[in-house]
Amino acid sequence: MKSFIFTLCIVVISLIYTPMTIAAEKFTVELEMNNGELTPPVLNVPAKTPVRIKIRNTGTEPVEFESTQLRKEKVLAPGARSVVVIAPLKPGKYTFFDDFHLAHPAGEIIVK
Repeated sequence: MKSFIFTLCIVVISLIYTPMTIAAEKFTVELEMNNGELTPPVLNVPAKTPVRIKIRNTGTEPVEFESTQLRKEKVLAPGARSVVVIAPLKPGKYTFFDDFHLAHPAGEIIVK
């Protein structure tokens, strides 16, 4: 009887924690910034999922990933790499841009 209760407890605990570990996983996308050029210019991400954007500055000048809608900014020196983590988002479009190269087109995060 004790082993049955122990096994039942293990099963219940694993069922409780499995959704938590799945929900905590981040969706990762990569973004290259090169003196104002954004590659890719559109990032497609799932709704209600934390998002990790791996940013790489391949240019010869500093860049600044910025999104006023998402309240995120990150400055990268030439050759630097960094990560921006965004909390789960509702479906929609969110803009981002290189604040050091405003003459270039902004990018877009599309959440579906």
